[in-house]
Amino acid sequence: MLVYGLQHVLVMYAGAIAVPLIIGKAVGFTNAQIILLISTDLFICGCGTILQSIGIGKWIGSRLPIVQGCTFAALIPMGLIGQQYGIGGISGAVIIAGLFTLICAPQVCKLVRFFPKVVMGTIVTLIGLSILPVAGGWIGGGNVSAPDFGSYPSLLMALFTLAVIMFIYIFGKGMWKNIAVLIGIILGTIVYSMIHGFDWQQVSDTGWVAIPSPMSFARPQFHLMPAVLMSMVMIVVMVETMSSMMAMGEIVERPADRDTLRRGLLACGSATFVGGMFNMFPYAAFAQNVGLVSMTGVRSRFIVGTAGCILIVMGLFPKLAALVVAVPKPVLGGAGIVMFGMVAVSGIRTLGKVDYQNNNNPMVVALTLGIGMLPVLVPQIFQQVPTTAGMFLHSGITIGTAVAIISNLLLNAHKKPNKPVVIPGCDDCKVQEK
Repeated sequence: MLVYGLQHVLVMYAGAIAVPLIIGKAVGFTNAQIILLISTDLFICGCGTILQSIGIGKWIGSRLPIVQGCTFAALIPMGLIGQQYGIGGISGAVIIAGLFTLICAPQVCKLVRFFPKVVMGTIVTLIGLSILPVAGGWIGGGNVSAPDFGSYPSLLMALFTLAVIMFIYIFGKGMWKNIAVLIGIILGTIVYSMIHGFDWQQVSDTGWVAIPSPMSFARPQFHLMPAVLMSMVMIVVMVETMSSMMAMGEIVERPADRDTLRRGLLACGSATFVGGMFNMFPYAAFAQNVGLVSMTGVRSRFIVGTAGCILIVMGLFPKLAALVVAVPKPVLGGAGIVMFGMVAVSGIRTLGKVDYQNNNNPMVVALTLGIGMLPVLVPQIFQQVPTTAGMFLHSGITIGTAVAIISNLLLNAHKKPNKPVVIPGCDDCKVQEK
């Protein structure tokens, strides 16, 4: 159980630490604060994973082998909220979003039909594309305004890290292939240290043990626009989590019914609400761990519960987080290309299952990606709008989510699925109606 649980941790670790690392920088935290932020995040990830996989009776938790972690869907909106209201504003919005999830969970699980594959696939693809510029900033050195941003050494280190990840991903098997990103970060850091040296000061100054405490960074601040924005994001998170639960239900041969989805969303909302109290972020099911269960065939939820215990222990030792903060930005950038790109790939895979014949699905995808990518490609496009409205409009994820849902309802609501026409005298021959 420890070995398989550790494998789950290694698969999700790089993605789990990315969100607190990015948000910590966005709100101007010092390295010491970011270290504590990452440690607290791992602690909450572990608690959320246990709540989801083991559950509390028949009330909370899907009781499926699902790992909970910080969702990338909230990354850009949280960055916008943090720039205006700081970490306190983010925490208040996350708390409201958690309560919103707890209240809406019984109803949202009934609305799966309003989020078909064309909507979910396009939104997830948009999330992956929207956060890729973060990896680009890391590749250049982390500080866009620095004179040496994009220097040859930075680009080469990012390329080396990416090459290591690709080599392991191509030739590695099993567990090695799953932790290719983590190995790439470790080897890239070693090579960078041999050339430029490694700053161990922050690691040595960090204590061995730290107990996460609520509101250790700031008291939650509650503002209307951030709360509404984060609640909109949680709609995406809920649908994303339901998709993972349904996929996992098929894998473990225990299909996720409406009650399972409801309990899973309650676990997601509980983790998000408690996370907000600890100045943390929204939590959702990690899709990469769903793929790991499918690949290995190890389907016990108690193994995932063990992974949650490992995450809690890791969260109690901040020196591990200090090592993460010390990783050179170009190395993180090379790994980020893969991490964030795989989020987009997950959405593209879903879009590959969509029927584009005799319906308006192509227009739904075109509108969502076209409008949702505008704030990413042209960040100044909404600079003339009021500040409160800018929070929504500067986030391609929130715009894209709204466009995907509305355009699908408007363009496809009147369309009925094609019925197959059976050729008389041929039981196995069916021709799709054009």
